[in-house]
Amino acid sequence: MRKNFHDAKSFIGNSTSGVVYMTSPNIQTTHAFTTRFGGVSSGIFASLNLAHRTGDDPENVLENYTLVCRAIKITTNDIVCSNQVHGTHIRAVTHSDRCKLFKASNHQADGLLTQAPGVALMIFVADCVPILLHDPVKNVIGAVHAGWRGTVSDIAGAAVRMMVSDFDSSPADIRAAIGPCISKCCYETDADVACALQAALPETAIRCLTSRGDKYMTDLKEANRLLLAGAGLRDIVISDECTSCSSDKYWSHRKTNGRRGSQAAVIMINN
Repeated sequence: MRKNFHDAKSFIGNSTSGVVYMTSPNIQTTHAFTTRFGGVSSGIFASLNLAHRTGDDPENVLENYTLVCRAIKITTNDIVCSNQVHGTHIRAVTHSDRCKLFKASNHQADGLLTQAPGVALMIFVADCVPILLHDPVKNVIGAVHAGWRGTVSDIAGAAVRMMVSDFDSSPADIRAAIGPCISKCCYETDADVACALQAALPETAIRCLTSRGDKYMTDLKEANRLLLAGAGLRDIVISDECTSCSSDKYWSHRKTNGRRGSQAAVIMINN
């Protein structure tokens, strides 16, 4: 049974057979932002770890995928993912790109788009910004992984522009959900990140930065919201949860010094 139990700034908490995940009310198709809760992994990977290259038992990770897929009513055979490299490449995928879990991907991409029903786009994060996109008019979806490098290179805007050029979407029809990630309260960066953000958002970067000596507290959520709005989006919902503050609920690379699993953001057009 699925239960709704929490509202995090318009994000809804869901629990299905113990698997806890967040959804956004403005994404009107199958989707989820997973948490750490409801899996079978143990130790530093407890419990719903979806990373299979960080030392967890592969059979436990496979069972975690099975549990997530069952909770959101997809199958493990529906999933498409890629090698994430903190770049800006966006890849359009089809049914032919679905492959067996843990099989090495031949493609490097930090954004995936599709218009194919039954193809579940999945990206992985552990502090970086997960962004899900949905155009209900043209029936197009996207999943974007935006670390600070992807953010300052406007990977979110690039995904929107590709939805327009390749799938005839109108930016005004595209809905975006910016999921749980590290927030400004916990994301301290050096001046190089601040300078790159100022170059990407010359008029509005000040909204995303607070100086603290020679360091900066940096708001990647707001930066991506500004970039999506600049690409023409009007419907953008942002989770107020911080993965570092809530490292009991979410995987946080910074909080654990890299000894951690990963959560995922997944979206699929309903058949």
